[in-house]
Amino acid sequence: MKIAQVAPLAESVPPKLYGGTERVVSWLTEELVSRGHQVTLFASGDSQTAAQLVPVVPRALRLSPHVRDCQPYNMMLADSVLAEADYFDIIHFHVEIFHYPAFRAMADRIVTTLHGRLDLPDLHPFYSAFADLPLVSISHAQRKPMPPVNWVGNVHHGLPSDLYRAYPRGGDYLAFVGRICEEKGVLHAIEIAERVRIKLKIAAKVDPADRPYFEEFVRPRLSSPYVEFLGEVGDRQKNELFGGALAVLFPICWPEPFGLVMIEAMACGTPVIAFNRGSVPEILENGLTGFVVDDVEQAVGAVGRADSLDRKRIRQQFERRFTVDQMTTKYLDVYGRLMGRRLAVAAA
Repeated sequence: MKIAQVAPLAESVPPKLYGGTERVVSWLTEELVSRGHQVTLFASGDSQTAAQLVPVVPRALRLSPHVRDCQPYNMMLADSVLAEADYFDIIHFHVEIFHYPAFRAMADRIVTTLHGRLDLPDLHPFYSAFADLPLVSISHAQRKPMPPVNWVGNVHHGLPSDLYRAYPRGGDYLAFVGRICEEKGVLHAIEIAERVRIKLKIAAKVDPADRPYFEEFVRPRLSSPYVEFLGEVGDRQKNELFGGALAVLFPICWPEPFGLVMIEAMACGTPVIAFNRGSVPEILENGLTGFVVDDVEQAVGAVGRADSLDRKRIRQQFERRFTVDQMTTKYLDVYGRLMGRRLAVAAA
């Protein structure tokens, strides 16, 4: 099968540090190549892949000090894909809405995975206007706010089973990994750590848009004796951080579409304590892979029970539900059904 994977340009594929969507695109792309498919990746030029790379820009936009507005580059990305569109059996977009008008006539060969939140009111008129284009959700919870659209699959993220190794025992600290912003709940994580008097290691990036929030609300809390701020970390450091933690805190304050942090922690055998928002109850199995709680008070109580969970079983649940092999098989099923419909229409 000739497949195009279209990635955001903000980060490389895979990202050097933080970057959930680009990481998932990388895992999917490499697994498709390993299965013998002809894959072309449209991404930034500093990406690393076994697929054919079309470098739309020289380097990830977030790392370029000269980029102020991403939209011109997104238009370049859409144009690059459009120029080669007839070559592909399937074009799989992992980008925002800018490609829709140009590719509407190709609805029988494109599919878009929605990686972000869908409860923003300005999105609903848009998706209603393009209700025929095939979409994939990353959790059933993500779909809830949407108007009627053409869902062709729900595919949970999956990561390589050998990316992280499981740790048989947790350590004496809690971990928070993510982006510094109000919706990710870092202040809740700090409060939980202070109340249980256990050190919290924070591995997180601070985007320019979130810098004011960080400076006003988060930085003053970093002087706490229970907080250690690590900044952004890569996969190797994350494995050590997740694996050595007593538990990972995920006290989100928004309708999380998926939450890659949860399955990364599970791959390390580490329980997750998460607020009951968005996809959390769909990803975590309460009392098995972690604890789904409603507030800080319940999270404080859950920390004391984290040691009771079987880390070996947590890793087994990851292997059963969230590997790249499972994710790729589900996407290939989506591709096959789209191609089957196209052939059926052509034969009619």
